[in-house]
Formats: sequence, C-alpha cells, structure tokens
Amino acid sequence: MHSPFPQIVTPRLVLRQILPQDVDALYAIHSDRNWMQWYGVEPITERYEALQLAEMFVSWHAAGSGFRWGLERRDDGRLIGTCGLFRWNKSWCNCVIGYEIAPDCSGQGLMLEAVQAILDYGFNDMGLHRVQAETHPDNFPSIKLAERLGFRFEGVHREQACWGGRFHDLNCYSLLRNEWLARSAP
Repeated sequence: MHSPFPQIVTPRLVLRQILPQDVDALYAIHSDRNWMQWYGVEPITERYEALQLAEMFVSWHAAGSGFRWGLERRDDGRLIGTCGLFRWNKSWCNCVIGYEIAPDCSGQGLMLEAVQAILDYGFNDMGLHRVQAETHPDNFPSIKLAERLGFRFEGVHREQACWGGRFHDLNCYSLLRNEWLARSAP
C-alpha cells in the first residue's frame, strides 16, 4: 500500500492528483502542435490518448516512481497544466522534472509558482539530493524558468530524444538540495 497522493496549495493553485475529468483539459494542451513542439513526444490527436496520458501520470505515484500534479487554478477550478517529479531513483536521491501549461496561461508566473512548490516537496519530503531538467536548446521559456529557479547548465545530451521524425539534442540542467535550500532561506 502506498501513501495518499500529496496535494499542495499555493496562492493561486491547487496541485493535485490528475483525475479522469481532466482528460479534456489535457487533450486541449497536448493536441496543440505548435505549443507542444518542445515537449518531447508527438502531439496527441485523439481524446483516448489524453486518457492514456492521464493514466500514465497517475501510474507514477502508484508505482512509487514519482508524481505528476495537475495544476488547478484556485479562482475557477480550471486545470491549466501539469508538473511533476519522475524517474525517481530513491537510492541515488534524484529525479527528473517536467511541466507544461495551457498557452493562454503562459507568462503569468503560474508555472514558476507550481515548480517552486514541487521543488520544496521534492527536497523536503521526498529526500531528493538532485533534480534534473532536460530542455530542447530552442525552448527558451523552459530554459528561462530553469535558470530562474537556480538550475545550472551541465551540458548537452546529444540526440537524446526523438520526435517529429528526427533526433534532438537536449540541454541538461540540475539543481542540488543545498543550492535550493540556500535560495529558499529567509
């Protein structure tokens, strides 16, 4: 038996478990070809793929390999994206971070708010020592977010991912627990 899914509340968001009723919101985000160009997989084209995506995100918690939170706006209850800590290697105390947000919610600081909350959870509750982020070299908003949060560029993973019919390099960034705690200290 595993522990209940951790819900996190921030000033503007409720970070909660992804639910079956989130499928339409996930479909709207993940089917937008232009918006998802840097996500690392082909955009979804059918609603059932959004259901499979939701089930995969939920399975991480059930398997003990990570968490994927749905980002629900507190003011209207709308699911506007997801963020997560996954590929959790408990013996090495590390994992990977990922996130996406609806296009009309971009640039409002909502993802910054969400990722700060899950980093706090990761370093304080999951016992993480290191969180890694991989971004496409042309995904400037994601790179900016990672750098703003204190992630450090480590190098390029050559042809690390394949989508859109070709291989892509990914920039590797990392954040260590002591770096996060130093930034978070009053």
